[in-house]
Amino acid sequence: MIYTVTFNPSLDYTMKMDEVLLGMVNRTQDESFLPGGKGINVSAVLHNLGIKSIMLGFLAGFTGREIEERLRKAGCDMDFIHMTEGFSRINVKLKAAEETDINGQGPAIGAGHLDCLYKKLDCLCEDDILVLAGSIPDTVPKDIYERIMERLQNKKLRIIVDAAGDLLKRVLPYHPFLVKPNHHELGELFGVTLSNRADAARYAGRLREMGARNVLVSMAGDGAVFTGEDGSRYESDAPKGRVVNSVGAGDSMVAGFLAGYLRTSDYKDAFYMGMAAGSASAFSENLAIEKEVMELYNRLKD
Repeated sequence: MIYTVTFNPSLDYTMKMDEVLLGMVNRTQDESFLPGGKGINVSAVLHNLGIKSIMLGFLAGFTGREIEERLRKAGCDMDFIHMTEGFSRINVKLKAAEETDINGQGPAIGAGHLDCLYKKLDCLCEDDILVLAGSIPDTVPKDIYERIMERLQNKKLRIIVDAAGDLLKRVLPYHPFLVKPNHHELGELFGVTLSNRADAARYAGRLREMGARNVLVSMAGDGAVFTGEDGSRYESDAPKGRVVNSVGAGDSMVAGFLAGYLRTSDYKDAFYMGMAAGSASAFSENLAIEKEVMELYNRLKD
């Protein structure tokens, strides 16, 4: 079974308008609400690809109930921890000439809440896959991903980490199955600017030297690079298309990679499925569906 952890789920409120005028009354042309959070996005795309997963994380208040209800209606499986105080955050996405995000804080997660999560994670077994995705709220220890991987290291799980900065660096000694930084995040780890795929591949190799088994680097319109524990290296241009939505593209890449790997156990196939899923979400108003992903996958592998 695949489990995804989202420490700070959100209700994403997207508003479209021609332009945003600061200090003025602005009126929207279109609005929508969607459950958000990186782990939730990974599970949602896996669901769209016909692969079962279980969402873990923390929900609170009326927004938490709305997030859960929308996910339930979509047919997703979940086992969230419900908190009695606070409310899950609302993230405002302003789509005008430029995209602007205003992200909420979310509820305070205490030691007792973390204990509840640990108990759920302790039930995972060797054949399971765990996805730790996204940033964490200020109320959670900064080394929480490291603590989770240390706690679970004897279970020999395949753990995927999609995070940046110290959250990512701290887990490398525990040999995550896959890490997926974007090229900006990868460059920041080493204090450099990555301007091409050759640079990205070189520093992805550094992450492998530091402990990651496999490294997938997303580079937006410049494509992606993969370097694997078996010595493989793959890179590709991004497929052509009109980008209409940047939210969830990286999470979709993780889901696509997982889907491809589970189907064939082949890193090359997983890489192209990841590329296809990430691009399909970028080209769509919502997260990618299977038809969109497979159309792009067939274009990429040819």
